[in-house]
Amino acid sequence: MRSLLFVPGDSRKKLDKGLTSGADALLIDLEDSVALDVKEEARRVTAAFLSEAKTQAERPRLYVRVNGLTTGLTDADLDGVMQAAPDGIVLPKTVGGTDVAHLGAKLAVREAEFGLDDGGTRVLAIATENALGVFALGTFAGASHRLMGLAWGGEDLSADIGAEANRGDDGAYTEPYRIARSLTLLGAAAAAVDAIDSVYTNFRDMDGLAAECREARRDGFVAKMAIHPAQVPVINEAFTPSEEALGRAQAVVDAFKANPGAGVVGVGGEMLDRPHLLRAERLLKRAGRM
Repeated sequence: MRSLLFVPGDSRKKLDKGLTSGADALLIDLEDSVALDVKEEARRVTAAFLSEAKTQAERPRLYVRVNGLTTGLTDADLDGVMQAAPDGIVLPKTVGGTDVAHLGAKLAVREAEFGLDDGGTRVLAIATENALGVFALGTFAGASHRLMGLAWGGEDLSADIGAEANRGDDGAYTEPYRIARSLTLLGAAAAAVDAIDSVYTNFRDMDGLAAECREARRDGFVAKMAIHPAQVPVINEAFTPSEEALGRAQAVVDAFKANPGAGVVGVGGEMLDRPHLLRAERLLKRAGRM
């Protein structure tokens, strides 16, 4: 996955548009973008959309962002949408691996109830929306086989810590959010799942979005969330490995394959060791070349 597009779960028009956006995944939202008095309607709209969209041969992966575990709304969200078999659930306000395990237990019950494959529903955790979540980023390893990725977010975190803003005058994140971003990257690596970058809220600033995508890819993020369909092509381009990069990665893999007992190999005049091999394998796997 490269791009994950948020779409309000109460708007069938926007959901249908999301299908043709080019996003690798739709994150159908029952949380922040849906008012409390229309939550039930959003569940009905989302379930109907999932049932129809799942039959399409060419479609993005379909995830549903439920309301957080402390809201008292999570069970109703799952009861409303799990019968339509979403590909995954997005858990907001996640506080560590315990929350993922808790959600996993809820999913297992509903998979059994609705005759779905046991363990087939994946989980994407948004893990930095409060200070507690930031401090729990090292607890995801082994929490659940369902966990496929960790994402971070700075908007809710800024409210939780009482910040006036989360970006400086230059547009860059300020220190608390850079820390949260870095710890998400490290937490995802420790848990052996994908690290997914936060949204870029200025959906008219494509140059700023592209620059932030390049920085995220450089640091190890493999995808980025979007809030507007216009952002999807920019994100896809940034996170699609170039043929040059793929060719170099393949050369590294081939060099180690030709020298299976070697700890260091030479490629293009550069001496490379096992971490370079791991990096090359990950890149080729993401591109479907392995």
